[in-house]
Order: sequence, then C-alpha cells, then structure tokens
Amino acid sequence: MIGRLHTYIVEDNQTIRENLVGTLEELTHVSAIGFAETEQEARRWLDENAGTWQLAIVDLFLKQGSGLGVLQACMGRQPSQKVVVLSNYATPDIRRRCAQLGVDAVFDKSNEIDALVEFCLAHGQGSPSPDTARGADA
Repeated sequence: MIGRLHTYIVEDNQTIRENLVGTLEELTHVSAIGFAETEQEARRWLDENAGTWQLAIVDLFLKQGSGLGVLQACMGRQPSQKVVVLSNYATPDIRRRCAQLGVDAVFDKSNEIDALVEFCLAHGQGSPSPDTARGADA
C-alpha cells in the first residue's frame, strides 16, 4: 500500500491554493495537512508540527512576511522532509537564494506545475499506482 505524502502548503491566494491541492491530490500521493497565508503562521505551524509533515510547498510572496523566512525556518528539518518553492518569481537569483536556504527544488507557477507533480511522485512513498496516473492527461 502506498502512503500519502503529508504536505503543508504556504500560499496566500485561496484560488491558487485550492487548485494546487486539488491537482496534487488527484495526480500524486499528496495529502494536504494544513496551510498558511503568512510567514508567521507558517513558521508557527512548522515548529509545532515538526515531525508530522513530509513536504512543504512555499510561495515567496505572502500576505505578511516572506516565503524566504519560512524557508529559513525549515533549514533544521529532518533529511526526509522536503521543501520546494512554487512562485511566479522563479528567477535565477531567486533560485540561487533558495538553494542557499536548502530548498530541494524551485518551480515556476506559470510553466512548471508538471515538474512539481513529477517531484511529488518521485518523493512519494513508493511508485505511483496505475489509479494515480489515470487523470494525468485530463
């Protein structure tokens, strides 16, 4: 049996967040276990739930604070915990800064959602099941 990839989402745009969760839960083994819209909210949740998440997806521009602060808070995470950035501002400079903060990957919201799906599939527990792949061409 394939386990779920317990994922925390840091995204302040409700529409983007809901579409992202829907897409990832349909196409991958992601199970969204919470979300934050601000840096402070995300940092608090990640600190209080340090052992419960396996993946954090972080936007850089939030209602309050910055995703960079969230990334900094994740630097002491367990090696099995992955952190990725999903942003409209995935410039070379931002990618370098994220790498310095120990991020596992950076994805551009406008054209790298498929790559994020692939990342989630690769880091899920086990191989994707045939049922997971059915909606991939929809």
